[in-house]
Amino acid sequence: MHAHRFPAGASLAMAATTAVLMATALHAAASSVARPVAKAAAHSRRASTTSRPRAHRKTCTSTVGRARHASRHAGRHTNWRMSSKTPAPGRCAKGLSRHSYKRSPREHPPESNTIAKSTSPAEQAAPLSPGASAPPAPEPSGGSLAPNEAVTPGEPDPPTSPASAPFRFFSPSSFWNVPVPASAALDPKSGEMIGAFSASIARQALAKLPPWINTTRSSIPLYTVPADQPTTTVTLENASGAPALQEAWNQVPLPPTAKPAEGSDKVLILWQPSTDRLWDFWRLSHTTTGWQASWGGAMQKTSSNPGVYGPEAWPGAKPWWGDSASSLEPIGGLITLEDLQLGEINHAIAIAIPNVRAGTYAAPAQRTDGKATGPLTLPEGAHLRLDPKLDLATLHLPHITQLIAEAAQRYGLLIRDYAPDVTFYAQDPSPTATNPYTSPTGYFEGKTPKELLANFPWNHLQVLKMHLHKTGVSHRRRGRRADGR
Repeated sequence: MHAHRFPAGASLAMAATTAVLMATALHAAASSVARPVAKAAAHSRRASTTSRPRAHRKTCTSTVGRARHASRHAGRHTNWRMSSKTPAPGRCAKGLSRHSYKRSPREHPPESNTIAKSTSPAEQAAPLSPGASAPPAPEPSGGSLAPNEAVTPGEPDPPTSPASAPFRFFSPSSFWNVPVPASAALDPKSGEMIGAFSASIARQALAKLPPWINTTRSSIPLYTVPADQPTTTVTLENASGAPALQEAWNQVPLPPTAKPAEGSDKVLILWQPSTDRLWDFWRLSHTTTGWQASWGGAMQKTSSNPGVYGPEAWPGAKPWWGDSASSLEPIGGLITLEDLQLGEINHAIAIAIPNVRAGTYAAPAQRTDGKATGPLTLPEGAHLRLDPKLDLATLHLPHITQLIAEAAQRYGLLIRDYAPDVTFYAQDPSPTATNPYTSPTGYFEGKTPKELLANFPWNHLQVLKMHLHKTGVSHRRRGRRADGR
């Protein structure tokens, strides 16, 4: 029996057909495997492309957060603050510049031995030498992202750290620090008193005594010293009438290079966070026999004090202690360099006026040096505030004036003294050997205080309900002339 054989041509044709079918099957199988692989690779490329900018944004956010942290914990101890020149990769530098611009004016006050304020009254604040860099911020827990570290697609950007707020002296419940409720009771004659006050300001302006902001003259240089600062004695003139005050001045951690403010008052305030103590000097001078001052005060447990002199301020303290003629401790209402650096004044602002009511003061003041008569005059201690319904944005005020107006609307203005013209007090920068106020890029934007306050809404002020007390004339009388006029 013979096996069946295909013809030679047919055999070749069949072999070719089989090869084609096998090649087709292999291609189909390969395609079925390749499509998911290619799809996965494409997804991976898209994920990588998407994740790199997100990782960059996260790194940028971390950079800003660390800079804010440094501003909070290091900038407060010097005049250091964030700068648009801070190195940062790519768009981070641009983002940090925006943050810096929004939080503070453009000029960068240099570091100095004078420390604006400290983190807490119990924390030691060691001065940094001029030119010293701020200490690096601690690394956030868990570390930070590398510049191109991938982030899972769809993961939300991390929240940035909350903006730092300026440190405030005295108790959180102090009249300096508590916002005024919109529903706060007003004095029955509020409208009439503000009308008279606004008219007085207009007359003063015509007499070339417009509202002013004292800075480098007749204001307050603040010196903050560490726990190991050597002490010295400041002699009180005519100390026989105030032995407790002289006792408080027998060991004062006053730096030998400290300088009081220019002007007749020669004020200087000294603060030691480690002991929670504050010293206040009026007409301070350094003579051949040492330091001496005409008057002033001393305050222990500053962080729990309401911000006015009285028996609790120091053993043997009297209500007539302190630099101001009202016994309000003026540091509570000072516009500080830190306020301006961080772009927020989170406390009431002290103000002096020319027509102070005689023989009467309003609590929390303890005394007065007023001489003006009439029922519509304002007493020292009076608490004013801008009408909470006033839309400040419509006024288009200069930056620093806007900050003052916002604080006046939220916390108010407290009359602390007599002055020949209506006067605000901004921290004296003299110890820094610079003036961050007056240059075109400074806090005053190249304007004079007269120009800055030209459109301040004085007629929208309100007088809060007053608790009045009768008294004699203050321990002393002073005239506070504004800067350089």
